[in-house]
Amino acid sequence: MSKHIDSKSSKNVFHVSLVCRRVEHDYFKYHPMPEITDWMWLMVKDHPDLVTVVDYGRTHENRTISLLKVTKEHRAEGPVWMDCGIHAREWIAPAFCQYFVRQILQTSKTDPKMELMMKNLDFYVTPVFNVDGYVYSWKDNTVSTRLWRKNRSASPPGCDCQGTDLNRNFDSNWGTAGVSSNCCRESYCGTAPMSEPETQFLTYFVGTRKDDFLCFLTIHSFGQMLLVPYGHPNFTASNYAELMEVALAAAEAIQEVHGMIYKVLKPSDILNPFSGSSQDWAHMLGIPLTFTFELRDNGTFGFELPEDQIQPACEEAYSGVLHIITYAHDKAFNAATTAAAVWTLLLAAGTTAVSLM
Repeated sequence: MSKHIDSKSSKNVFHVSLVCRRVEHDYFKYHPMPEITDWMWLMVKDHPDLVTVVDYGRTHENRTISLLKVTKEHRAEGPVWMDCGIHAREWIAPAFCQYFVRQILQTSKTDPKMELMMKNLDFYVTPVFNVDGYVYSWKDNTVSTRLWRKNRSASPPGCDCQGTDLNRNFDSNWGTAGVSSNCCRESYCGTAPMSEPETQFLTYFVGTRKDDFLCFLTIHSFGQMLLVPYGHPNFTASNYAELMEVALAAAEAIQEVHGMIYKVLKPSDILNPFSGSSQDWAHMLGIPLTFTFELRDNGTFGFELPEDQIQPACEEAYSGVLHIITYAHDKAFNAATTAAAVWTLLLAAGTTAVSLM
C-alpha cells in the first residue's frame, strides 16, 4: 500500500484560475469541488508560512483526495484530524471545514490562546473526503444525484448499483451491525473492510501517525448531535466518561451561540446501531478523543440545508469544535509542562544532594 501513496505536500503551484485573478471566497454559500480546490490553493497563497496542501490519496474515479495542513512550527506534534464530506449529500459539512480553517487562521492573529494552539498543534483538515460522490451530487438538480450518499465505486458482481457507504467500510467491527450487504442500499458496507480506495488511503495516512494524533473529528449532517464511540451496541469506549464530559461541555458551547440544542450520546443510543465507521476505527486505533458532529438541522430541510443557515450552523459548530480542541491541547501540553517542571525539580534536588556529599 505504501508504495502507492504520496503523502508529501503538494508543490506550491497555484491553480490556474488563481494566477489569472483574485477570487474572494464566499464562506456562506455551497461550492462545487473545483471552487473548493481553488479555495485550498488560495489559503496557501494567503498564508504560505502556515498552510500547505497535502495530497494523500486517490478515489475510485482517480480524483485526488487532499487536505490542508495548518501549522505554525511545521512539525508533526499534537496533530488534530478533521474530515468533512464523507457522505456526498451533506453539503454543510464541507462548508464547515472551509469556515473552520478560516477561523483558526484569523483568530490566531488576535487570540493568544489560539496563537498558542497554532504553535503547539498541527491541523489536518480534509474539506471533502468523498470527492467522487460530492462531484456527482452536483451533477444536476435531480433528487437521485443531489441526495447521493455513497462513493462511486463499481458495482460488485451480480449487482447493478454503484457505490459503498464509506462510513460503514472501516475496519471497526465491520459488517456486524446497521449495515447492508445489498449494494443498492445506502448503508452498503462494501465487499470487505477497507475495500474502498478512499478508506484505505485515510487509514494509511492516519494509521502511520496514530501515536501523534490528539483527537479525530468527523463532520456530518443532519440531526444536531454530538456522538461518541461506539456505534456498535456491544462496545463502550474505555474513556466513555471523559468523552461524554467533553461532548456535553461542547454541546453547551454550541447552545450558547444561537440556542441550538445538540444531543450527546453513543450512536447506538440515538440512531440505529451501526459498525464500520471512521470514528470507531480511530478510537480502536488508539486516538482517545474521537467525535462525530451531526450539524443542522433536525429534519425540516435535512440534507438540503438552505444557504442562509450556513453561517449560524458554522458559527455554533465552531464553538463546539473549539472546546474539544482546547481540551485536547490543554490535556496534552499542560501534562507535558507539569512533567518537565517535576523533572527540573528532581534534577535540582539531585544536584543539591551531590553538592552536600
